[in-house]
Amino acid sequence: MALNIDGIIGNSPALREVYKVLEKVAPTDSTVLVTGESGTGKELLVRALHKNSKRADKPFVPINCGAIPKELLESELFGHEKGAFTHAIRSRPGRFELADGGTIFLDEIGEMDLSLQVKILRALQEKEIERVGGTGTKKVDVRVVAATNRDLEGEVAAGRFREDLFYRLNVIPMHLPPLRERGEDIMALAEHFLKGFCQDKDRKQLSLGAQARAMLIGYDWPGNVRELENFMERLSILCEGPHVMPEDLPEKIQRAAGVEPTPVAAAESPQQGFRWPELKDMRDKGQGLKEFLDEIEERLLQEALAEASGVKNQAAELLGIKRTTLIEKLKKRNLLDS
Repeated sequence: MALNIDGIIGNSPALREVYKVLEKVAPTDSTVLVTGESGTGKELLVRALHKNSKRADKPFVPINCGAIPKELLESELFGHEKGAFTHAIRSRPGRFELADGGTIFLDEIGEMDLSLQVKILRALQEKEIERVGGTGTKKVDVRVVAATNRDLEGEVAAGRFREDLFYRLNVIPMHLPPLRERGEDIMALAEHFLKGFCQDKDRKQLSLGAQARAMLIGYDWPGNVRELENFMERLSILCEGPHVMPEDLPEKIQRAAGVEPTPVAAAESPQQGFRWPELKDMRDKGQGLKEFLDEIEERLLQEALAEASGVKNQAAELLGIKRTTLIEKLKKRNLLDS
């Protein structure tokens, strides 16, 4: 059967090695730990594991362990009984029960509190869970796949992650290489994203000029695929085209290529290059106030993530908000990925 890698773009030697492991591991029920830097597309790889498994027609249930407060995460994972805590007005199954027969994806497992790690370990060992406020256990048949951008062995050494849980999760390790190690994939991804964004915005397709292509390939992409995707969306909006030239690229890509960005003539002072959005802008887009402000906020979120190379703590600091607030906003817009 041909490997289903829908959504994963690229055929570089580094990615082909990942495909080889995926083909061997997917049909099994072994627990898998996917590692890789933020923005490399770990969730896409995990979804491919599920699609190519014997459980493909069963539920795939993801949960971001870093996006849910620790006092609520246990209930989200294992469910709760009526009256287990304030506002528990009815019993509710958790993600493990919802994934019964299929795959549960524990994203950002390195963010999980030590007290909860014990219960995950039990679920892996005994294949059973206990709801919050419950008095009995329930058997669950799930394949567990976890992902992290942290060095879990380092976290174990520092006492922040249980050693026994690490070895339970790390039965089959899979590492997704950073974009800088996938050279020939950069242009395939850039053209894919650019084509898609131009279609979404009903604008004429842009092409990448030779110099711009060389600069994109030469850039390190600290924010990986997510950063590249954000840049392509920006180009689809701001580039006057039809060809993307070096001066159209973000300043940090120009500087990385040894090109000094051309200063904006109007920006003689920090304020002169800035213009407040006007009512006309909203009308031109055919949007209401809420949609207009949502689009502005989403762009700022994406820019902060790109500037912070996908590190959420830094992005939150750039925006002047709490990390939990940032994660809530990203989750609301389906921008939260691995």
